[in-house]
Amino acid sequence: MQKTITVKGITIGEGAPKICVPLVGKTISDLKKEAAYLQTLDPDVAEWRVDFFEYAEDVAKVMEALTDIRTVLCDIPLIFTFRSAKEGGEKQIDTASYLELNKAAAKSEQVEFIDVELFNREEDVKTLIETAHACHVFVIVSNHDFDKTPPKEEIVARLRKAQELGGDLPKIAVMPNSTADVLTLLDATLTMKEQYADRPIITMSMAGKGVISRLAGEVFGSALTFGAGKQASAPGQIPVAELRQVLSLLHASR
Repeated sequence: MQKTITVKGITIGEGAPKICVPLVGKTISDLKKEAAYLQTLDPDVAEWRVDFFEYAEDVAKVMEALTDIRTVLCDIPLIFTFRSAKEGGEKQIDTASYLELNKAAAKSEQVEFIDVELFNREEDVKTLIETAHACHVFVIVSNHDFDKTPPKEEIVARLRKAQELGGDLPKIAVMPNSTADVLTLLDATLTMKEQYADRPIITMSMAGKGVISRLAGEVFGSALTFGAGKQASAPGQIPVAELRQVLSLLHASR
């Protein structure tokens, strides 16, 4: 039986996929406004995409901004994510800074999740997972391919690796170059869920072609999906209200 993850009354891994909305403001003022707007959308989870923040490399200012966000989003589970440029993010930072930033977030008592990229050095991924778990913070171990969709076997292998390393939520997002690529991602998701996963997983096929993957997670096995707030953080995200309507419809028909 697969484990579920429950934070602040939200259970990931059962029922309809939970909806996560990103915060992508560049300044603290922008982030406060965005967080207040996000509250009106009533998402299940929020994600702060720190790589959009103008002072993303200044740990003290990041922690200050995090406190301001948390003050507004006090009841919503929060994911702390610095997405590297090589995986589609806004900035690239050196390994030491990446580790420092994520360790500070894990120890801050302000977040429920940190996102750690799978394609870092294995020992660094393990260190961040250990640090987070010691602070009772869950870890999303993620991989993003903005160019293509790898073969099914490779998608499953990456998700299994994220699980083996101790990630609480293995995640993969891939870019489809054909409709068949979307089917590859969905097939890989189903195989991972039915044959290997002992915890919730997150998968998606990006851009317009892949929108179905953001909607059909309950059918194929993805436990969380991303909707757009004021601004999307990745191609293919759709507005929260529309996303919730479709997820509810699919859930009711199962």
